[in-house]
Amino acid sequence: MGEVRANSGPLARRPDNSAFKQQRLPAWSPMLTANTVLPFFYCMSVLCMLLGVMLLITVQSTRELKMDYTEAGTCNMCFEKRKNVSNAAQACNCIVVFPIEKAIKGDVFFYYGLQNFHQNLRRYMDSRDDGQLVGRKRNLKNPSTYCEPFSRDHNGLPIAPCGAVANSIFNDSFTVMYHGSRGSTVQVPLFRKSITWYTDKNVKYRNPQTTNETLAQVFEGTTQPLFWQKPVYELDPQDSNNNGFINEDLIIWMREAAFPNFKKLYGILNRGGKPFTNGLPVGNYSIHISYNFPVQYFQGRKEVVLTTVTWFGGQNRFLPIAYLVTSGLILLLAVILTVIWWKFGKNGKNMSMSGEDEAQQDADPRTMRSS
Repeated sequence: MGEVRANSGPLARRPDNSAFKQQRLPAWSPMLTANTVLPFFYCMSVLCMLLGVMLLITVQSTRELKMDYTEAGTCNMCFEKRKNVSNAAQACNCIVVFPIEKAIKGDVFFYYGLQNFHQNLRRYMDSRDDGQLVGRKRNLKNPSTYCEPFSRDHNGLPIAPCGAVANSIFNDSFTVMYHGSRGSTVQVPLFRKSITWYTDKNVKYRNPQTTNETLAQVFEGTTQPLFWQKPVYELDPQDSNNNGFINEDLIIWMREAAFPNFKKLYGILNRGGKPFTNGLPVGNYSIHISYNFPVQYFQGRKEVVLTTVTWFGGQNRFLPIAYLVTSGLILLLAVILTVIWWKFGKNGKNMSMSGEDEAQQDADPRTMRSS
């Protein structure tokens, strides 16, 4: 037989007689009065107002230039051409011209943007194989079922990278040209490397390990996604270290956006040579676009964005306005409470009866008879 517990019976599950379990620990219970609450409300209002004004000034110090090129310039012909799926493999190039009337100083970031493209749909976000993207060879030839119906082609070959996210990669390319005042034309140099997050480039996305094989040999037995024009190991013909699953354009696209209107980084201005040492000078510019990504099927739009950033980020006024609105609401509430306190409760007589008044009312025989 087992050993009988010493504390058996109906009180066996009673908590120990300690200060913690019996809730006898010392505690502080603040007394909320008008002298403490009202100053707190006014201080919070001033604090939110200062933060809102500071952030708003910071945001307004950034420069941003947006251009919708969906049907702009000569891109209207490409827009019509991409309506027909049979023309998907045919190249189409267009040019968009724009001026910069005030120099954009500092580091300039070049983004491409999409409107009405919902990357946040759950089935879309799940349509990927993270094991394949991290370089596991068994996942390379055996994609996850989450990638269906973009896991294999009609011949049964595994797709690398598989899934709807990779299949719908944004594949427009851009070349920015600067037209100087003397008639000279200079290509605007852009950094196209080191534009991804460090953890994405070095942890989440890796190519399969190779010994003496080339990257093309490693991917032998797989095929490119259905909507791609070239395989994953040939994405960057100019840099062999930027191919495969570690291609930076692919990594940036695979980080899904939270909203249907979004922008993604394409490059950063290289300020190493003139006339771009201080940023983008005043003048006329043109963007030569390789127009590949169709937007008609989801009623979307395409744009390019040139912007500067601060320690707070890009030109986003949501948080400053939120702080200012919060400050106004707190101030309004504080004023209302102050008026109520001043009119009814400043001396403590109009808000409630004192203890002596309550005792006299209880002893009043007329009150007792009426009750």
